[in-house]
Amino acid sequence: MTEFNPSSNPIKLSRRTYLSALGLLGLSSWMAPSLTMAKQPEAMEAIAKIAGSNTIRDGRVKLVIPPLVESGNLVVLKLSIESPMTANDYVKAVHVIAEENPSPNIFTAYFTPRSGRAELTTRVRLADSQRVWAIAQMSDGSFFRGYADTLVTLSACTEMI
Repeated sequence: MTEFNPSSNPIKLSRRTYLSALGLLGLSSWMAPSLTMAKQPEAMEAIAKIAGSNTIRDGRVKLVIPPLVESGNLVVLKLSIESPMTANDYVKAVHVIAEENPSPNIFTAYFTPRSGRAELTTRVRLADSQRVWAIAQMSDGSFFRGYADTLVTLSACTEMI
């Protein structure tokens, strides 16, 4: 029977390699796309209320927020939806959902063919690092989605006890 000798371990990890691996393992859950639409039950309920039993497809919605923000008090959000904006084919509404906010449905914007383009820029408050979803409702009853992840270093929507 042979004894285990830790110094005979063939795998040599430097401190830098070890710390890099730990960092990647920690960030992998944040960077990997989720298999479900939203992680929080409140956000899933908000999305279910919006779409009902309709299928929400990926694409056509472009949501841009900074990937890293110092404070969640004023986060710039840019949104655009691909649509010809004609009388027969236009964006009726876009709903923005923040998974980690106390009230996940941040806002809803309504459009008409006279809007010209389905684009907007605004500022929102984010409670924590999270994924923000945009659900676009088209005039034909279809739904499209887009999302963006952000890392917030100082939360904004904290509840005081």
